[in-house]
Amino acid sequence: MARTAKPVAAQGRVLIDLALQGGGSHGAFTWGVLDRLLQEDRFEIEAISGTSAGAMNAAVLVDGFQRGGPEGARERLEMFWRRVSAGAALSPFRRGPVDVLLNRWSLDHSPGYVAMDVMSRLFSPYDVPFAPPNPLQEILAEVIDFEALVAAPIKLFITATNVRTGRGRVFRNADLSPEALLASACLPTMFQAVEIDGEAYWDGGFSGNPTMTPLMEECVSDDTIIVGINPVERAGTPRSARDILNRLNEVSFNAVLLKELRMIALLRKVSDPGNAETAHWANMRVHLVRSDLLTDLGASSKLNAEWDFLTMLRDEGRRAAEQFLVAKGADVGTRSTLDIDQLLAGR
Repeated sequence: MARTAKPVAAQGRVLIDLALQGGGSHGAFTWGVLDRLLQEDRFEIEAISGTSAGAMNAAVLVDGFQRGGPEGARERLEMFWRRVSAGAALSPFRRGPVDVLLNRWSLDHSPGYVAMDVMSRLFSPYDVPFAPPNPLQEILAEVIDFEALVAAPIKLFITATNVRTGRGRVFRNADLSPEALLASACLPTMFQAVEIDGEAYWDGGFSGNPTMTPLMEECVSDDTIIVGINPVERAGTPRSARDILNRLNEVSFNAVLLKELRMIALLRKVSDPGNAETAHWANMRVHLVRSDLLTDLGASSKLNAEWDFLTMLRDEGRRAAEQFLVAKGADVGTRSTLDIDQLLAGR
């Protein structure tokens, strides 16, 4: 698609795009990052690309922005995560007594989680005679006005993976529905594929976590802030079956993003900043907000929806965003603060 005419940002503001990774309840970290960025008057959001939990954060933010600007977005994000936590109050995925006592957020010793983990290796969601509805479906339908998203000033790019083709499908504002968001977050070992227009979809993380291309091709902002949830690097070699599977998921969920960043780095090198046709590619700037805390959390904690855990992640997200703004905020609109050129060395 061709890029549209450049939007006029308010005086003194920098037009930015956001790229939000998925990662279950770790998406509450992204909530915290967004909560802080929405308080930053110098930024104006043109578009958001999101996958899984990142997709839900993105759609909720845009819905809230439609209702009441940045403050409306912040209020709606908190409402969404409160509803998620309340909806999980009776979930079998609860911390065990030892984890609570030792203040660990992991579900590794939760009987419900252990049983689910074992069953998912033996049976598929299609082997269950009665598949309960995803509790997020009702929450999304109540929190988000999907019809209003069509005319929203912020563009949305939500990725899900087409099971038949293995390719990502990007849902835009006019295509969005509760089903599209559920498709973006559909883990195939936990849920049956989500059908939309006769096609089955799985989690978008397999094909883009998140997808960067629409931000490059359909937007005019030269600055993209990535909110990273899945660690790219981990020290040591995993030994246990659970740790090996967790690392495999992290590698596969980061692979497409790293390839797209490598493409951006290459295009930046070969594009002519003096040519109107290629200036956008030459001037692309990429930034990253992340936290080492997410690397330390176990994979099972992605299913922990306790309010104390979610608010801890929110506060960590706000802290990480504040740290980014203090250290690198002035560079947004001027230069890239994530060295993506180093990715070219690994070709």
